[in-house]
Amino acid sequence: MKNNNPVTPENILPEDINSTTINGTLIRKGTIAAFLANTEILESNNATEQQKQDAIQTMRELAPAVIAVGLHKHAVFKNTLVEEILIDAESC
Repeated sequence: MKNNNPVTPENILPEDINSTTINGTLIRKGTIAAFLANTEILESNNATEQQKQDAIQTMRELAPAVIAVGLHKHAVFKNTLVEEILIDAESC
């Protein structure tokens, strides 16, 4: 979206559409929410080490989509591992 009008979620993905391609990367509806949910797992005191490792792997898989939508241009994660995952994806 290259205009100055406010953008709603429906402008990005209408109700009946589940994915789109941004900058050559397929983005599924819910990608950013999933990335953030996995960040919560990574930082949870109640998650097992295996759950944390699984969350990290999933975040690595989602990272190219997070980069494609531009989140990393506007937000810096306090968690250095999360930030490193995004930096690694951005350099690929």
